[in-house]
Amino acid sequence: MVKIVNQLAVFIENKPGTLASVCETLAKAGINIWGLSTSDTTDHNVVRLVVSDPKRALSIFEERGTLVVESDVLMVENRNQPGALTKIAKALAKKKINIEYAYLASHPGDVRGLLILRVNNPKSALAALKALKI
Repeated sequence: MVKIVNQLAVFIENKPGTLASVCETLAKAGINIWGLSTSDTTDHNVVRLVVSDPKRALSIFEERGTLVVESDVLMVENRNQPGALTKIAKALAKKKINIEYAYLASHPGDVRGLLILRVNNPKSALAALKALKI
């Protein structure tokens, strides 16, 4: 499975409890987090989220005055084995598609994992990866 999904980049204070508050807010709304990455600076943290209901999550954060930036990313379910990411990265490079950032996680015993890719051309990347039949 590979598809284009909406990612939310939520800007929060870099202090104890703020990530917990973000997660609690989503949980209370019944919104599941499928992918999460954080990037910290001295005074703030950017939490990148792929969630089950991005429109509702965006609305909730905006109602609270939280800065949120939306972007299209690829959500790729792929094999959890050595070389899987190599195959994906090479296919995109061959089409001159740049991977701006990526995050993934999988349990060591799982057969498949979930990869989130921010690329410079999501539609072309989608076509390239669908052709791989990963």
